[in-house]
Amino acid sequence: MSEKLPGSSDIQGSAFGQRLRNFLIVLTAVVLAVAIFVGVRGPSPSGSLTALAETATPLETALANQQPTLIEFYANWCTSCQAMASDMADLRQTYADRVNFVMLNVDNSKWLPEMLQYRVDGIPHFVYLDEVGEPVAMAIGEQPASVIADNLTALAAHQPLPHQQGFGRTSELGESPAPKASAGEDPRSHGAQVVQ
Repeated sequence: MSEKLPGSSDIQGSAFGQRLRNFLIVLTAVVLAVAIFVGVRGPSPSGSLTALAETATPLETALANQQPTLIEFYANWCTSCQAMASDMADLRQTYADRVNFVMLNVDNSKWLPEMLQYRVDGIPHFVYLDEVGEPVAMAIGEQPASVIADNLTALAAHQPLPHQQGFGRTSELGESPAPKASAGEDPRSHGAQVVQ
């Protein structure tokens, strides 16, 4: 027969209690970490971008239907594009009856001519087109929903956009004649007079 030491059941009970407490702490930490991760991520941003792109107006339709258009150049990996996806979905819902929403993925080489035409060098890149498809303004980078909403309201009303970077006339790039150096002029002087 084994003898019990005085207080041995208390020691075993407290060891079990300690293990149970540690297990509950670890379980709580895991649950909180998962909740924070899911809460911070929210609905899958790339899924939102994908959904926006799948339901967007095709570019050809937008250019032919005589309705103003907002083109967004984006990429699924673009964190600013992801951050704006929810706002863009809300704006589309509000303005879809008056403005085309076109989504062009910069990772698709099909859109390279448009990327060159609208000088896309950062994303998100927004181009506002009037009803005949002429660009009237652009914006690059993450934009507040209120700024885009103000622009869409004006675009739909055929008014000047309140928040814009304008498009102006540009010169075609071509071969320019090389400047001719006069006798005694150092070509490294960039036109400055050399005093001797």
